[in-house]
Amino acid sequence: MKHPIHPPRPHNQRLLRGLAPTYQRLQARFAEDHNEPFEPHILHCGWGRLLVGHTFAEAEALASELLKERAGERDIALYVAAPQQVLAHAPQQLFLDPSDTLRLWFTDYRPARRSFRGFRIRRVHSEADWAAINRLYLARGMQPVDAQRLTPHFDGGPTYWLAEDSETGAAVGSVMGLNHAKAFADPERGSSLWCLAVDPQCARPGVGEALVRHLIEHFMSRELAYLDLSVLHGNQQAKALYRKLGFRELPTFAIKRKNSINQPLYIGPGPEHALNPYARIIIDEAHRRGIEVRVLDADAGLFSLTQGGRRIRCRESLCDLTSAVAMTLCQDKQLTHRALSRAGLKQPSQRLAGSAAENAAFLAEHGALVVKPVDGEQGQGVAVNLNDAEELEAAIEHARRFDTRVLLESYHPGLDLRVLVIGYEVVAAAVRHPASVIGDGRHSIRELIEAQSRRRQAATDGESRIPLDDETERTLRAAGYDYADVLPEGTRLAVRGTANLHTGGTLEDVTAQLHPTLREAAVRAARALEVPVTGLDLLVPAVDGEDYVIIEANERPGLANHEPQPTAERFIDLLFPLSRDPLGRQESA
Repeated sequence: MKHPIHPPRPHNQRLLRGLAPTYQRLQARFAEDHNEPFEPHILHCGWGRLLVGHTFAEAEALASELLKERAGERDIALYVAAPQQVLAHAPQQLFLDPSDTLRLWFTDYRPARRSFRGFRIRRVHSEADWAAINRLYLARGMQPVDAQRLTPHFDGGPTYWLAEDSETGAAVGSVMGLNHAKAFADPERGSSLWCLAVDPQCARPGVGEALVRHLIEHFMSRELAYLDLSVLHGNQQAKALYRKLGFRELPTFAIKRKNSINQPLYIGPGPEHALNPYARIIIDEAHRRGIEVRVLDADAGLFSLTQGGRRIRCRESLCDLTSAVAMTLCQDKQLTHRALSRAGLKQPSQRLAGSAAENAAFLAEHGALVVKPVDGEQGQGVAVNLNDAEELEAAIEHARRFDTRVLLESYHPGLDLRVLVIGYEVVAAAVRHPASVIGDGRHSIRELIEAQSRRRQAATDGESRIPLDDETERTLRAAGYDYADVLPEGTRLAVRGTANLHTGGTLEDVTAQLHPTLREAAVRAARALEVPVTGLDLLVPAVDGEDYVIIEANERPGLANHEPQPTAERFIDLLFPLSRDPLGRQESA
């Protein structure tokens, strides 16, 4: 392939000084040749507009254009050589984006030494593709794309690429690319990358890197010279990938308008504590609304929220509004069972573990059992689908490490459904899938588990990992494998029997598909326990069907697990109803 030829890379301080004059000369030549003024370049990307800063002759014109941003969109002015002049025209409405701009000169690029397997990358070409990308973007807290508003590709508009799983066809990543030569007649023949997103629950390694490399190689084949991208200054994981690929910092600036979408970028980081994601999502929402936050114990996720004369303490989603009695009813699974039985809700058969003979008789009655400690959380001590008396006794002994009282329940196959109820309304629902690995024909199952566990930890700030314990070993043995075996390429293997997120499970949002009967059952269960915030665990044949059994109630559900559903928003609505915008926009106070 022929590499593009460009002049030596300018010194950082010379680079920006040269950009504006280059375009001023282009503007003057255009006006002379066409006897009309040169129009600044603006492109719509589906989520908002890109305003090419150095194609604007006056700072005031750029500021004025940014103020035309439509509600619900996010406009970005990039390559702004003198941002202070633009901000001076609208200091209350505009702000300097705290992201860093990086550039890769294609002469510095080196192809990957390994191949990426298990997914393919292609252009977006259908409404179903756009829907898949938007589900992915919403899950990552990004703006969805309105494909109808995109600047057409033949007019220099952007191109979106989709990475899809070769086995399931599910979207696992996406990226947007812009050819500057087509978009705004860039004399330097550059390009840029935008909106890189990877499904945080994707089991395929290397999707993000493959998407970046795909875009680089695509633009290299168009004989362009470089690729620019913007990354949040604190995103060290992404920066490490870009450094590996050869990107270097570029001294340029971007300006955005102050709005609810961009708010975290200009109101400050909030309390500077190393909080887990379940506490952080709530604190960020409270901070955004102007509610005072005081972190009491970062390690435990304890904090207080104050607005006016109202103060509420929280431990993640457990708050002062949940009574000690309601908390006890959820924690003690025997009490949960009895309370829900009185409400007429469907549940598994249940009894305390007794003698080996009694346990064996209960096993014979139901065929397969679940073992769990009476008071336990995060899937600790839980074993499922036990149909052997010896394994049953071993699981009971393991569960006694977490509580001397151990429950036996009838096993019910089906989808593991979590329904989140806040203020006695269903806010989110998700099917939880057990941790699994996909074979590559080279690595042992132990190595695959360790690699997948590292990816889950990175995606959840260390909250999710796959333990190499007796339950994982039992699950492998039941499937006919052990840790040392090498899975054939493309073979998917569940390595845990339970779908708990703390043991590596993943979530699939099904809020829109939830059957009304299941919604009603979840709300009735919350009212029976008199708990204002709870996660109900159900086993169901189908999320759009009526059959269910309720197996657990959780008084401290993880709100961060259900993004993009508005879980933190509804939680703060419950705690501080006066902070809620009457139009539902949730603007800060």
